[in-house]
Amino acid sequence: MDARKYLAELVGTFILVAVGSMSIAAAVAMQVSPLLVAPFGFGLGLLAAIQATGYVSGGHFNPAVTLAAWLDKRIDAMNALGYVVAQVIGAIAASGLLLLVAGQDAVNATASGFPVGKTGAAIAVEAVLTAIFLLVILTVTKRAPNQAAFTIPLTLTAIHFAGIPFSGASVNPARTLAPALVGGTLDASILVWIVGPLVGAAIGWGIYRALESDSDH
Repeated sequence: MDARKYLAELVGTFILVAVGSMSIAAAVAMQVSPLLVAPFGFGLGLLAAIQATGYVSGGHFNPAVTLAAWLDKRIDAMNALGYVVAQVIGAIAASGLLLLVAGQDAVNATASGFPVGKTGAAIAVEAVLTAIFLLVILTVTKRAPNQAAFTIPLTLTAIHFAGIPFSGASVNPARTLAPALVGGTLDASILVWIVGPLVGAAIGWGIYRALESDSDH
């Protein structure tokens, strides 16, 4: 157990969620479509988080990333649990900051959502997009680590552009749990953004391992 790594995950997740969430709130305040702003907010927020604290912890900032890292034996179970707890605390702190500076309506505007009656489709989109995200993360950190700090945020930006209308494009349980808790909107729909990303992380890892196995022969 390394407290520095947990602190890095907490601070990094705070940066990611604070920058992404405040970009949505700013877009709403300026009467600009959040669909045009949120992808850059979260993508650039992740870039900032990786540059600030990623060198300490590896820059997960997402329980789905930590799950895939554990499946790939890049982190042990105890530290994985510590990472997830730190990520959730960091995300809640970020939503708490938004509540303080902009109010509950602003926090609620950052909550993930999906079209009514499309729960299954939303879970599928979250799973597919998270699988893509984790396939990129696992591959680039292994094959081209010098490119990871920019490739991963760009991938998250693309994922947001692709998925926001269908599932909110969370691909991160901590990022969605935080505004639901702070904004008082937590309900059973939160399972979409827990089940989808975690299943997607496992699928992405499985594809990564299959490709790595082929490349070893």
